[in-house]
Amino acid sequence: MRELELDRHKVPVLGVVGSKGKGTAATYAAAALAASGTGTVLVTGPSLRSYRERVRRDGSSITEQELAGLASALEEARRSLAPVSEFDGYLAPSGMFLIAGLLHARDTGAQVCVLEAGMGGHRDELRLIGPEVVALGKVFGEHLGVLGGTVPEIAREKARVAGAHTRNLVSLPQTPEVEEAVGSALTEATGDVVRAETVDPGSEGAWPPPDLRPPGLSAASGVLGVAAAERMLGLMGRESAPADRLARVLGGVRLPARLSRHAVPGHSGEIIVDSAINGEGVAAALAHARELWGGVDHVLLCLPDHKDVDGAEAALTGVPVTAVRLPEAHLRFDHALPDHWARTDADRVTPETVSALGERVLALGTVYFTGRALEAVEAATDTLFEQG
Repeated sequence: MRELELDRHKVPVLGVVGSKGKGTAATYAAAALAASGTGTVLVTGPSLRSYRERVRRDGSSITEQELAGLASALEEARRSLAPVSEFDGYLAPSGMFLIAGLLHARDTGAQVCVLEAGMGGHRDELRLIGPEVVALGKVFGEHLGVLGGTVPEIAREKARVAGAHTRNLVSLPQTPEVEEAVGSALTEATGDVVRAETVDPGSEGAWPPPDLRPPGLSAASGVLGVAAAERMLGLMGRESAPADRLARVLGGVRLPARLSRHAVPGHSGEIIVDSAINGEGVAAALAHARELWGGVDHVLLCLPDHKDVDGAEAALTGVPVTAVRLPEAHLRFDHALPDHWARTDADRVTPETVSALGERVLALGTVYFTGRALEAVEAATDTLFEQG
């Protein structure tokens, strides 16, 4: 950041952390900020169809030319740094995109950034950037053994993206143990200045109303994102968007790979794509598809061994399933699966093979797979929302 002459304090940052739903919360926060007329850069990850999607201005992906310009600036700055062996540091790919987002905000005159953390935590680049507002999604056992040995330990680590610049932390309802861990982390990170504020999507008057929230389990993340945006606008001394305009913008939010519905090119069927990674998410996606279609003909499921494969299997009892393997070397697919499930490789998921499974196909699993599914059906992923 020093090499790039990035003055972090010129553009306030809203950071999003949690075990699941970060991208949804970040998108709804950015949509609410943009609806107020506040120029907003949004950084999310991982990408689905293009690296351009990782950095967006007011809901739309950057262009190939803008991406190339950011990459060139980052590379020039990187080359000017001392060798990594001298300072034992590491800038993760997610961190590179956070820096790219700050650069793009400077280049385009944006007034605020919404940055989705990687795994989150004290070692995440988001903490080094220093968010004024932190949105904390539901915390569960994702990254057990990496960020902590228990869920409260994971929560404590994720909350530690907060720091001296943080003025608000808004959280979805958590277990008492997680609430205690988050409070302790905030006390340490902010010098006892910030207290966690819980945003309950089930409370009366919670915004947005149910008909403007994303479907399924993502609904709560939409509420969290809008609440975090309101806190950020307050810190900036800006007015919230008029209710009718905010409703128009939020009503047009599109979330690829989060219960998104797509036609299958050249065929009559449809596919719903969702990045469910545990039994609860798979069950919710199945229920959504059945409510929408009246039934599901087949499920494509791609869950590496470190995800909740047993939970997904239980949720899919009685449903035709094809298990999909990815070629990424760091992902393992050795978990025992039911004998009656079919198997295939991700590169064989095409409009033709999807259509052969039926008129109503549900594609579920890790985002590395759901991105491939969106690519197969040529889904639009460049615009998440418009300012209205």
